This record gives sequence, C-alpha cells and structure tokens, in this order.
Amino acid sequence: MEKNQEERREQEIVYSRSVKAGKRIYYLDVRKARNADLYLSITESKRIQAEGEEVPTFEKHKIFLYKEDFAHFTEGLEDVIAYIKGQLGDIEARPEKAPESEAAEGEEEAKKKGLFGIFK
Repeated sequence: MEKNQEERREQEIVYSRSVKAGKRIYYLDVRKARNADLYLSITESKRIQAEGEEVPTFEKHKIFLYKEDFAHFTEGLEDVIAYIKGQLGDIEARPEKAPESEAAEGEEEAKKKGLFGIFK
C-alpha cells in the first residue's frame, strides 16, 4: 500500500524546479489536485550535520500556494524584496559552485571518513 501512496504522490507533480542556495535547497513543485486544479508546493530542505554524527539529516518545511493567492503573494513578496533592497542597496546573488568543486568536496569528505565510513 505504501508503494501506491508514493506513486500517487509522484504522479501529482506535473512540473518541478529546484533552487540550490548554500546548505538549503528549495523545491518548487507544480502539483495537480484531485479536482485537476494546479497549485504550487514550495519545500525548503536544509542539511543539518549534527555533532558526532556522520550521516546528515534534512529538515523540511512546506508551503502550499493556491492560484487564487498568487497575485497577493507575488505583490507581498515584491514589496518586501523592494524594502530590503531599499535598506541594503543592490544585493549580490550567491555565487554558484562549479560542478568540479562539488566533486572535489565529495572526495575530501570521502577521504576524511575513509571507505568504510561512507557505508555506516
């Protein structure tokens, strides 16, 4: 039964995009409701590395945004972004990591843990 629920959950997503931002990843999923309406599901996933634990955990938060609220949400978001820019001036985007640097980081982690530390 769990497999059917998982398949249904995956079938609901009709479009998806992820945004990496430091230790966080934002998933923007367009989902189909039972009545065939579409809505936006925003998930923030934050990687948490507890002291003394080798395997990280992920803390997740979700927001569901329905089409009738898009205009108000967009207006509010634009307003607070304009306020922040007014207070701080231009804001530089977070630099993107090159795929090579991510691979190098993974190799360094593997060296720290050792081969058998990865599979614990």
